[in-house]
Parts: sequence; structure tokens; C-alpha cells
Amino acid sequence: MEEDGQRTGAQSRVASASAAQIFDDEEGRESEETLPTALPSALNMCWSFGLNKSVPVINLSEGNKKVIFYATAHTGILYDFEHNKQRLLQGHCNPITCICASEDKRWIATADSGVNSMVIIWDSFTGIPVQTIFDAHESGCITIGMTPDAKYITTISSTLPQVVSVWDWTSNGDIPLCSATLDGDFGMQTFIIFNPDDTTQLVSNSPSQVIFYSLVDDKLEYVAPPLTDKDFNRSVGSYSQSVFQYQSTRALTATSCGNIVVWEHTGKDLPCNRKAFKIVKLQDKAITVLTTIEKYIVTGDISGHVRFLDQQLRLSNWYKHFDAGAVESVSFSFAKPPPPRTNAKNIALAASSTLDAAPFVVNDFVIGTTSANVVFFSPSTNSLQWVRKEHDMPVHAIACHPSQPQICIGGYNGDIQLWDYEDKKLIMSRKFNKLLVNCVTFNSTGDLLALGFTNGEVRIIDAVTLRDEGSDDSVAIFNHCHDSVTHIQFSHNSQYLATADLDRCVTLFKNQPDDDKEPWVYIGKQRAHYKTIQDIQFGIELDSDIPRLLSLGQDRVLVEYDLMNSRTDDVQLLSSERIEQSAVPQCFTWYPPIIKENFLVVANDQFKLKLYNSTTKMCRKTLLGPTYGTALQRIIVLPAYEDRENRFMTYITMDKIGVQMLPLDGNPHKSMALIAHPDGVSNLCSSYDGKYVFTAGGDDLSVLMWQVNPDALEAAARLGGEDLIPFYGLLEGGREGELFAELEDYFYYAQIRDQSVDTTETRQASTKVPLSQVPYIARALGFYPSEQEVEDMINEVKFSNYVETGKYVTHIDLGEFIKLYVNHRPAFGLSPADLHEAFTKLGVAGDLGFEIDRDELLTMLQSKGEHMTEGELAECMSTLMGEGDLGGSAETGTYDASDAGELLRAHLPEKFTAESFAAHVIGFSLEEGE
Repeated sequence: MEEDGQRTGAQSRVASASAAQIFDDEEGRESEETLPTALPSALNMCWSFGLNKSVPVINLSEGNKKVIFYATAHTGILYDFEHNKQRLLQGHCNPITCICASEDKRWIATADSGVNSMVIIWDSFTGIPVQTIFDAHESGCITIGMTPDAKYITTISSTLPQVVSVWDWTSNGDIPLCSATLDGDFGMQTFIIFNPDDTTQLVSNSPSQVIFYSLVDDKLEYVAPPLTDKDFNRSVGSYSQSVFQYQSTRALTATSCGNIVVWEHTGKDLPCNRKAFKIVKLQDKAITVLTTIEKYIVTGDISGHVRFLDQQLRLSNWYKHFDAGAVESVSFSFAKPPPPRTNAKNIALAASSTLDAAPFVVNDFVIGTTSANVVFFSPSTNSLQWVRKEHDMPVHAIACHPSQPQICIGGYNGDIQLWDYEDKKLIMSRKFNKLLVNCVTFNSTGDLLALGFTNGEVRIIDAVTLRDEGSDDSVAIFNHCHDSVTHIQFSHNSQYLATADLDRCVTLFKNQPDDDKEPWVYIGKQRAHYKTIQDIQFGIELDSDIPRLLSLGQDRVLVEYDLMNSRTDDVQLLSSERIEQSAVPQCFTWYPPIIKENFLVVANDQFKLKLYNSTTKMCRKTLLGPTYGTALQRIIVLPAYEDRENRFMTYITMDKIGVQMLPLDGNPHKSMALIAHPDGVSNLCSSYDGKYVFTAGGDDLSVLMWQVNPDALEAAARLGGEDLIPFYGLLEGGREGELFAELEDYFYYAQIRDQSVDTTETRQASTKVPLSQVPYIARALGFYPSEQEVEDMINEVKFSNYVETGKYVTHIDLGEFIKLYVNHRPAFGLSPADLHEAFTKLGVAGDLGFEIDRDELLTMLQSKGEHMTEGELAECMSTLMGEGDLGGSAETGTYDASDAGELLRAHLPEKFTAESFAAHVIGFSLEEGE
């Protein structure tokens, strides 16, 4: 059911997104009739920076229409580079691994690899998906091909042993027409293509093996002809791509040694029976691309050259002036160009490089390179146009200008690019040689950029010119960090700059506005954490303009630094507080001033959002956070909208981006998320006005731009219900379920317990119970909080109205308890895996699995974590095991601690495994998953 829901949602997003961004007239104008009146979701992808350099670029240009198609992460991009417009084809849940198109470029097929993989066939004129093949292969596709007339497509699975399937997608998208399983010794087949003259024939290749296929009576027969260096007494090389020769029985394969292997039909049985006829040495450089266009055979190589050969493999023409990097793909437009015109002297503008110098007429073509560049070239006019210049290495560094529609993008290739994200134009770029940009930030006025590099270097540069800040003799370059800089941030007044690195140090720099030669100086660094630093944030002191600096680490410690009293090589600390007991904090930020108290909001790996008083560091509230696969990795409060009362927060998980409506209360309908980068989201930033958010995909080389639509999230929250209705849905069975009925009984029994079980006095019925009864009700419901968690729960209610009234809250009603319970209990309950993990870490491998000695277990319970006395331990064990003679009862609150230790040892086995501990002490079976 969950998979079906994901697929349905994906398909609906596809239809809405494509309809919203249609451009199909030659002038590139958007059709007003197809524009929707409102954005369909709270987050809507509206632009993509970057492309997947491993996937071919397809040229869809025709006449005045200049369009290419390429992949970015899990999205297909139809890019009109004449008018700088993108149409985003969304529907995949995994990164797109391969694409192909029909000969007339009307139909495009995209395929991905991973769980819930899909093959989607699109109408390139409208951007509408016309067919979806779910789970074409168990793990997705590694390559795909389409017949020239678009009737059939072929796919190859992405895992060994590979399965090759042919699909008649126009009539049946559920079952392949035929399939064949390949021998694992053939290697990973990475390329496949149909014979354009006979679509019953196909050829594929891995780096080590070429395979020929024939469709015979709805069966796929194949032959893998052998070829070694000894056969022709020369090195063959690794295979790259294969094609069928135009109107011939031959097939060709390009290799890494600059060779073309010519395959000829043996004349026996099936057309797929072929053998190597000869090897033609074309060049020394590796050939990476082999394709055809009418009577020409086209090659592209690692030097960035494109060559045109005739049918006898003789050179007709070549282009080597692109300087765009190693060729990854070459794609031609469909419309045949007019014959070349002559100039006033009647000299032909283009001629082949042959003795007769015949006119060289070929379609316009697009080159995609391994450097993530895309070049459009028109042979008829000999004109070259750069279409895309993107990052060809991981992108982690992104930051938005504080007052202008600009975003800075930095990558591991050393490039930083400054873009105008409204006009979608590159403003400025700069390359840092041999430096990998890992993080970037603007100062509050937007005139400075601070860069952190993977080698620990920190630079402050001018945000307009992208030149180093300072004079020629003293630029702002610092080398005080010994490891990669992971976080970098200016204070609100640009007086300080702070960084965090993988060496677990926070480094501080200070501005000297009156010193032109040394505008920034190094103050010092402090290693206040013993584990990785998760986040750093600047803030402002209450009722002042003094900056504050805090850092949060995996060691669960929140550290505040004393900026005012820090001196050179002496960074002082104001406080160091352990804020979590078992959860690991992931990120934090300042809670907006929508309430009277000043809070920090911290997200941890147990799907909780916690509010801490920024002064006392007391946990004031615990809330259920978004539960979309993984914990939150980064959170940003969006700037306030002028005409809105509600505030919003955006966040990222491992692969998703989402929006959360504030104030935080645990209502699941106030948040949403969708897949941003299937291979992982590495960073997040927001525009200065909160209208857009940007995500960096790290290894997928892309940055995606999302438009925020608060109306959609507000509508979803209203549809989810008001008051307690959303929280009833978080209880198993809802308002009418058994859990709620039990809760009502426990709530009433808590009143009896508070008034003494044995009393004979008239009882006072009430809708509230004292806070002291909260832990007992929670444990009765199956939530077993630690003493620290109990204290947090009680403090949350106790101080809930203190700022407004100056008084403590001493009682809680049923509705408030339901909210408290669903927000504090584990997001996904307790599982057998948790118990097994504990025994794995604490126990010793034995015959029955990991075992813990009884005495060692009792010692740990009394000395580690929240310490227990022997009497308290006996009380707990007596309640769990139902052994009254262990010392007492948790219900009556009485126990005898005199001989607790001996009694415990008498009733407990000498060794525990996870299974025996669950069965004899806790009282449930691991097999049942209780």
C-alpha cells in the first residue's frame, strides 16, 4: 500500500509539474491556457542548476526551436536554451540512470535504478507521461534503447546477472515482450541499441564483451562472440559503445585504444551470429562515443574531438576546437539542414576533408562532456554555443544573498558561481585551483563571502567581484584549521566569523574595520567537543546587540562561547551543557519570536524536535518531528511573510526536503516532505524573502530550486482537523480505539492512586490529575521514560504558563496528556532490534548469541546511566517478574532493601541473552515483534 501511494503521488506530481511549465511554441512563450491558478504543493521544484554528466544529453532542436533534454538527480530537464526556460519532468523516486529518444525526438524514455524503480515514456512536445513501467527490473535499469519508430524499448537491469528485456510499451507496460538472462562472465552491459534498419536486431556491450541479439518468435536470442588481443595481434581495448552500420550487415564497436571493431554476420542461422571481421585503428586516444547520422559514422573521444567518418571508416571531417572536455554524448537534431549557401565569391561555406572536398552537410549537434559541459554546434554556420557549464564534482556549498535574488554555489572542482536565481543567469564565477569548496556564507550586508575548504583553509572574498578581501599584500586567507571546514557563519553584525571543522574545533575570526591592510584577524579556536560538530549558530543577546555563538556536537553537548572576553589564542567558554540523554542531536537553530520566551530548537536522531531555553538551556518542550524516513539533517526558519501570521520552517532529511508550519506542536498535518535528491541532500539554504529554498545534492552535482507555497500547507493542516483531532490519529485505533479507552481508564485510576488506593473517604472526581501521576500513566501505556525524560515531561507542563502568569502548572487534563504522550514517546515504539543492539554492545559472544552475565548486568544497572540502588532494582524486578518476595511492589511504593541483592541473584539466571531477557524479565517474545 505504501509503494502504491508513492507511485500515485509521483504520477500526480508529474502531471501537475509538466502542465505548470509547458512551453511548446517556437517563440518559447508559455501558454496562458495551461498555467495553473495555484501551485500544487507546499514545495514545487522550479529550476535545476547542474546536470548528471553520466547520462547522455539529447538534442531536441528543430528549426528555431533550441531544446535539449538531460537528467538531474531524479528529474528530467527539457531545457529551451534559446529562451532560458526549463520544463521539469518529475516522477522518478531514484536517480535517473539512462535516457533515450525516438528518431523524430517526439518520445523520450527515462529509467532509474533502485527501490520502486520506473521506466517512464514522455511526450516531449507536452511534457506529459504517456506510459509508466513499474519495476521493469528488480533493481532498476542501467541502460535503455528505443527503436527509431518508438514502438519498442529495451532495458538492461543494473545488477548481475543482468536481464535484457524488450517492451512493446504502446500496448502493454506491465509485461515485457521477451527477456533474456545474461551470463555474469560477460561483465556489466552498459550500452544497448536497436538496429535502425531491422528492429529485430540489437547490440549491447560491457567494457569486456559485445553481445548481439535477435528477436525470433517473441524470444530474445543472443550470441556473445569472443575477441582477444591475439586474434588480430593487436590490443583491442575496453569497449565503449556499439552501432549498426547504415544499410549494411556490419556492426561497429569503439574501444579505449582508439580502435573500431568491425563485426560481420557469419551467414549461419540467426542474424545475431556474428564474429569480429577486422579492427581498424583510427587514433591513439580512447573513443568514448560512437553513433551514426545518415551516411556518416560519428566518434567522440577523451580529447573532446568529434570526427565524421564515411561508410569505409575514412575521415570526412572533424572538429577539435570545442575545448569542453572528454565527449560523453553526441546528439543530432532531427530536421535535415538546408544545403549550405555560398558567399558572394561563390565559395562553399563547408566542405568535407576529402580529396574531392564535397559539400559537408550534417545536422546541428549537441555535445555532452564528462566535465558537465554542454555545447551546441551548427556545422552549416560553423557557430558554437555554450549551453551549460556546470560543476563536474560534488556540490555541497550553497548560500543565498541576504537582500538580493542571488545564490552562490561552490563545488569540489574549486569553482564558485554567483547566480541570479530569478533571471536564471550566471553573474560571476571564479575557480580556486587545487582547492575544494565545502561551505560558503554571505555576511549580513551581502558584500562579503566566506569560503571554507576541505583542506582547512578559510577565505573571505568580495561578494561582487569574487576577489579576495583586503589589499594585495594581505588578503584574508587563513590556514588555522587542520581538517575540512564543515560549517561557516558570520555574526548578525558581520563583526565575527566562526567555522567548525572535522577536527572538532570551532575557530573564531574578528573584523577590524579600521585596518585596510588586515581587515580580518584570527582570534583562536576551541575544541569543546570530543565528537563531530553537528552545527554552529550565531545569535543575539536579549535586549542588546551583542552576538552570541553556540555549537552542537554528536557528543550531545551544547556549547556557548564568550565572544566578549575571548582574546588572541584564548577563546573562552560561557557554558557547556549536555542536552540529550540517549538521542544524538543533528542540527539546531533559533526559534522565531512567535512566543515570549527565547528558544533554541534542536532536532535529534529520534525524530524529536526539542525547544531549549536559550539562557538556562533547560528543555522546555519535546515535540514529534517529521518522520519521513530519516531524521532531520538541517533546519532553517524561513523569513516572515509580510501578510501572514504563520511562520514556517524548512528542513532536509537524508534525501528529502520539507516544510513545517510553526508554532511546533507535534501535529503531523503541519509538515510535508518530498524527495529532493535520492542519493542524499548535502545542504539547504533559503532566499532572503523566504519565497524559495535551495538544496544541494552533493554527489549528484546539482542544486535544485524550490518555490514555497504556504497556502498548500495551511490548507493541509486545516483539513487534518483542529485541537485534538490530529493527535487522536497518532493513537493506535484513533479516538474510538482500545488505546484511548485504556487511557481514559488509566487517567481515572491515577486520580484514585493519588487519593490513596485504600482510603474510605469520598473521592473527588476531576478532569485533571497531578503531574506526579504522569510517569505512571505513561508507563501503563507502554512508554517507559527514563528519570530524565520524566523530569522533562513534568517541566514542560509545569513551566508552560510561567512566562504569562508567573505561576506553575500542577495538574494536567486528558487532552494535554495525549499531546504530551504522543510527542514524548518513541516515534516508532520499541523494537526487538533495540534489545539486540543493547546486548551486542554490552554482552560477549556466546553459544546462544551475545550474553550478559547476571552479576555484570546488575552492576551496570546500579552504576551506569541513571544509577539504581539495590532496593530500587529489586522493586523494578519484582514488578516485572511478578515475584513478590524480591522486595516489594511499584504499585504500593514499598520494598525491603535488606536482602535485595541476594534475592535478585536467587531469582535470575546466571546469564542472559536478548531472547531470555525479553521472555523472563520484560515479558514479551522477540519473535512476535512486541
